[in-house]
Amino acid sequence: MITVGTLVPYLAVALGAGAVAVLASRRRDMIQRWCAWAVGIPLVTGAFWLGAPGAAAVGAAAACIAALEFGATLRAPWPDRAALVLALLGLIGTAWLSPGHVLRAAGAGVLLVAAVPVLTGDATGGLRRAANGVLGLIWLAPLAATARLGAVTLLLLAAVSIGDIAAYVAGRRFGGPSLSPLSPAKRWSGTLAGGLAAVGTLAVFGVFTRDLPTSLIIGLVVAVTVGAPLGDLFESMIKRGAGVKDTASWIPGSGGLLDRIDSLLLALAIVLLLSW
Repeated sequence: MITVGTLVPYLAVALGAGAVAVLASRRRDMIQRWCAWAVGIPLVTGAFWLGAPGAAAVGAAAACIAALEFGATLRAPWPDRAALVLALLGLIGTAWLSPGHVLRAAGAGVLLVAAVPVLTGDATGGLRRAANGVLGLIWLAPLAATARLGAVTLLLLAAVSIGDIAAYVAGRRFGGPSLSPLSPAKRWSGTLAGGLAAVGTLAVFGVFTRDLPTSLIIGLVVAVTVGAPLGDLFESMIKRGAGVKDTASWIPGSGGLLDRIDSLLLALAIVLLLSW
């Protein structure tokens, strides 16, 4: 069984090892990124320690911030952004308090975000606005699983983050073919190194030695090796389409929250699909 208490020592060691690595790199952006994690990880871990209410609160806060960043990236009108926030909050609240009605909450959310452009009488951009709203709801919906997954969310966050750092360093060090035209700076060498580092993180955290369901173990491995890089590319596609580099600029060295959790979103979705 994976609990927050069993993860804390590993998270502390990971932060310590990360500090050594970023200081050795002498890269200002990496140091800034580590500082952001040094503040954020204890806060998130403390919330998850409170159980399902704390986990749901983290998911709700992340969903609100991510929805606003998504809306700003696509230059959506404020009514569209507000509708997306409300739809996500309804979905997360339902997943926490009444999981048997999640599909109804998701359907209601789709109706809400799609109805706003109709109600505002947007004859020229209404279809695009409705499609963007539904896309945002689907993309951010995995955050509703935080209360149900509990400590598994923290485990995924740690594995994906370490894999992301390894991919960045290895890609710059070894070069090679680009992973995708969506993100030419990302290399296959980095993706492979990131996948190995993420699976290694799962191993260090005891995923392969604990008494866990086989479906969960498979889901975690597929999530960090396939879901994480695809999630990163998905956000790159959205940003390229919108003509922006980052979804925001309030996190030092990292841009916005969406720039930090893009890999986690698809990883969470894969774990849900393969193990529940």
